[in-house]
Amino acid sequence: MDLSILAVLAVGLGIVLYLHFKLSALSPKDDKALLEWLRSTNLRLDQQGKQMAEAARAIGEMSEIGKSMKDLQQFLASPKLRGGLGEQVLKTLLEESLPKQSFNLQYGFRSGVKVDAAIKTASGIIPIDSKFPLENFKRMAADRNFEKDFVRDVKDRIDEVSKKYILTDEGTVDFALMYIPSEAVYYEIVNNDAGLMDYAYKRRVMPVSPSTFYAFLRSVMLSFEGQKIAAEIKTIQQALRAIHTETSKFAEVLATLQTHINNSYTTMTKVSSQFLSLSSKVDGVQSLSAKEEKLLD
Repeated sequence: MDLSILAVLAVGLGIVLYLHFKLSALSPKDDKALLEWLRSTNLRLDQQGKQMAEAARAIGEMSEIGKSMKDLQQFLASPKLRGGLGEQVLKTLLEESLPKQSFNLQYGFRSGVKVDAAIKTASGIIPIDSKFPLENFKRMAADRNFEKDFVRDVKDRIDEVSKKYILTDEGTVDFALMYIPSEAVYYEIVNNDAGLMDYAYKRRVMPVSPSTFYAFLRSVMLSFEGQKIAAEIKTIQQALRAIHTETSKFAEVLATLQTHINNSYTTMTKVSSQFLSLSSKVDGVQSLSAKEEKLLD
């Protein structure tokens, strides 16, 4: 029988015995007080009953959680399934942190080798491979004698990432990320006495955990923003240069127009002066002709 049920029965039996002795000790004049006491006791029992029911539900929920955790452990026992889970988490982090067009999943090289993810930057492609050395880590957690096996696993994976995915002749940068979807495994790699981080850096491999990888993605995103701002500034500079060029052309046309206007004004002044001179002469001829006509008359 469940211990919680035994506890409830014991409490109930104690309450019954207590009521029995309480009732036998009371006189009739205490009936009213007894009724009040029974009401308050009944209220407390109701509250305790509700609390016990809530506790029972909580115990049931914890049991379900325990079962789910056991199922998860069985799921992670398969390296293939565990690798798929790591890749899915990697995909989620990339999708939530970077623009869709800035990365590719299962990026392929000319050799046919595929890396789990690749981030496209102005400096080159950053390859990211998801590795999860768990088996010997679990053994080492129980017995430090397995530490050498764990270190060997990590070094093998570092060598694999370095040789397969750092391909500068195909446009990658000169380093690669080894994504480890377990903070505990990553912490062991960072603090291991065997110098695993130095071993990785010498081979241009950067181990990252979910938290450090997120920080790395934020820095990449900031660089993208910087590139965007630089591109916008370049566009503005090009527009300003175009405006300057057009302004210079307009100034040349305006100067030519001004010259034409000045020439036209000079010509107009000259023509006007000649016209006035000619008009004066015509008037003189008309006056002389009129006098001659009078004399002839």
